[in-house]
Amino acid sequence: MVHVVYTKEIRNNVLAKLRAEANPERAKHQQVYMKSEMPYFGLSVPRCRRIAHEELRDLPPQNSDAWVTSILLLWREATHREERYVAIELFLNKKFAHWLVPDQLPVLEELVVTGAWWDYVDALATRGAGTMLVNESVQTKRILYKWAKDQNIWKRRVAILAQLKSKTNTDVELLSKCIKPSIGHSEFFLRKGIGWALREYSKTDPDWVKEFVEKHPDLSDLSRREALKHLARV
Repeated sequence: MVHVVYTKEIRNNVLAKLRAEANPERAKHQQVYMKSEMPYFGLSVPRCRRIAHEELRDLPPQNSDAWVTSILLLWREATHREERYVAIELFLNKKFAHWLVPDQLPVLEELVVTGAWWDYVDALATRGAGTMLVNESVQTKRILYKWAKDQNIWKRRVAILAQLKSKTNTDVELLSKCIKPSIGHSEFFLRKGIGWALREYSKTDPDWVKEFVEKHPDLSDLSRREALKHLARV
């Protein structure tokens, strides 16, 4: 019962702020740009991030159950895209990063599968799955290996991008195994994701990326071009 009261209060506060700052003209442009069926209120993502921080500061969850419940209520009951942006920021807030463990992978999966677009998925991959890898690598790796072969392209993209910010801590075996199942896939977001992941890692280990690209001539032109973008300037 306590969780229900808490989560409803969080949602009511978030909705009040979003509605108070709504910008209908901007909202129209946002919806067109993002090709979204769900409408916008007209707020920026940074403002949604600040709203999430404000709520966690004023109403901090007492435990991980209350935290997850508030996130899922916001997400599932959302009528506008910003509600889901706030839900993601609640989920990925650094203050509660210790709660991002493999037990929360079903939550991550729900947000990824039902969100099914890059503006949701990329943050969930890099800051969600990426943090879970740091907190509990063994179990998270097992899941990412499965996601890399999943029929759902967004789960594949999460697996590919999970280590985007890992730099010298990148597990190249994991990176390679998460990329390979999608090399021949025609989906733009997978090809772009592969190139992005390789491009970022090229800043840390350019030789590894060069070798990977050379060993995989079946990489799409898009993936190859993105992977070598920084290396071409050297």
